[in-house]
Amino acid sequence: MPTAAEMLQADFGSLPDVARQHAVEHPEKPALVVDDRSLTWSDFDAYLDRIAASLQRSGVAVGEAVSVCAGTSLDYAALYIAVLRAGAATAPIAPSVTDEQMAAMIADSGSRLVFLDADTAATLGSRKADLSAQVIALDDSDIGVAWKDWLAAEGERPAPVKIFPDGPFNIIYSSGTTGIPKGIVHSNLMRWRQVSMGGRGNFSEAVTLNSTPLYSNTTLVSFLPTIAQGGTAVLMRKFDARKYLELAERVHATHTMLVPVQYKRIMADPEFDRFDLSAFRFKTCTSAPFAADLKREILQRWPGKLVEYYGLTEGGCSFMLIADEFPDKLHTVGQPLPGHEAKLIDDEGREVAPGKAGEIVGRSGTMMTGYLGREDKTREMYWHDAEGGLWYRQGDVGRFDEDGFLVLTDRKKDMIISGGFNIFPSDIEAVARQCPGVEDVSVVGVASESWGETPVAFAVGSARAEEIRAFTNERVGKTQRLADVVMVDELPRSAIGKVLKRELKDGYRGPAA
Repeated sequence: MPTAAEMLQADFGSLPDVARQHAVEHPEKPALVVDDRSLTWSDFDAYLDRIAASLQRSGVAVGEAVSVCAGTSLDYAALYIAVLRAGAATAPIAPSVTDEQMAAMIADSGSRLVFLDADTAATLGSRKADLSAQVIALDDSDIGVAWKDWLAAEGERPAPVKIFPDGPFNIIYSSGTTGIPKGIVHSNLMRWRQVSMGGRGNFSEAVTLNSTPLYSNTTLVSFLPTIAQGGTAVLMRKFDARKYLELAERVHATHTMLVPVQYKRIMADPEFDRFDLSAFRFKTCTSAPFAADLKREILQRWPGKLVEYYGLTEGGCSFMLIADEFPDKLHTVGQPLPGHEAKLIDDEGREVAPGKAGEIVGRSGTMMTGYLGREDKTREMYWHDAEGGLWYRQGDVGRFDEDGFLVLTDRKKDMIISGGFNIFPSDIEAVARQCPGVEDVSVVGVASESWGETPVAFAVGSARAEEIRAFTNERVGKTQRLADVVMVDELPRSAIGKVLKRELKDGYRGPAA
């Protein structure tokens, strides 16, 4: 029998099979920790068997999806891996969606089982009665069959299944504030390539602290390599900066994945420097713009490497910035990962000249199978080069500097077109943030009879709206001038820290000349 390390060197393998081998090689090592519950690798492997056997007993077949919409828990984390052992694919759904979206995504996944908790069942409300899937109460509440009653007895094992490279590993539903999110299908092979080597992280002896939710691909970037390589995954149910620091010190965390707003809140804790974070070796960040000055502060005050990843959940080209090795490139998102390629194209699909900005397209060995049941939307992702090669549109605009590091300019879909001019909100935001008293700001385009669209800023801080508007408009071009500034207590963000610009835009009621 090959060792776990040897298994991970193969071109393809099964994550649950590697997990079983970790249980053989270090049975008493902690595998999973959530609050006061923990599982050793031996217990984790046995628990996966019980869950997988239960899934098969419930009729879940190879290649099917199993939906879960719940808060972070040890059972949720184990279920994610056990679904794979049963040969199926996990379809995690964000608890923050609307009742309509939740019901639609469960139906879209084709799941015959859906795992909920009391809170998510309350969100689903009366639509729960319309579900064709059987509801399992992950928290043993009375919203469905209790987890403890559904779970197979100790010692039960599932029937062996064959895992195919092109079979589905998971279905990640894209974020969105309107409509029904698209289901991004990742294959077993795509995930294997991502987790078997784990990049530069070396998760085999890791104590990985995750505080983002399990439905997010952000979390999986560090959770899955930790499981694959036999480390210890420590999960927080809900992020709080002070509790994060306390937990990191207590468990001697070595690895973490955080989004920029979490880093910002942690670094702003007035007692940050009293915590012992010396065990940290590898900190990562993704999902939202990561300010250069924040990266610089983390490098100065927080031990261990700092790595920023930029890419799409759909795959394509991913970029990596090793911040401590390239301190003069903190304004960039780095260079393409090994085996990844990127180009920049204009609105007509032609490659742009060196040094010019353009839409990012990329390709690699880690690209999604497609959007579930949405061939039209999948095709919209495609760009083909002169040789017919397939690339994915990243949806972002950027330019390469003289050393091949990517500088992001903006989201293509967030671009404001005012009077025929393309305006990048990030350019205006960068100026507005320099105004004294501005803590955070987001710029969106709102409808204008005169210009089609015009920029409006939503700001957080002690400065007055008119001060921010005057400060910014004195320093930007004529077409970039703000028509209005709205002061808010905080910017609406998703669970992984992305500003929900659609909510700002839809909620705007001010005048726009």
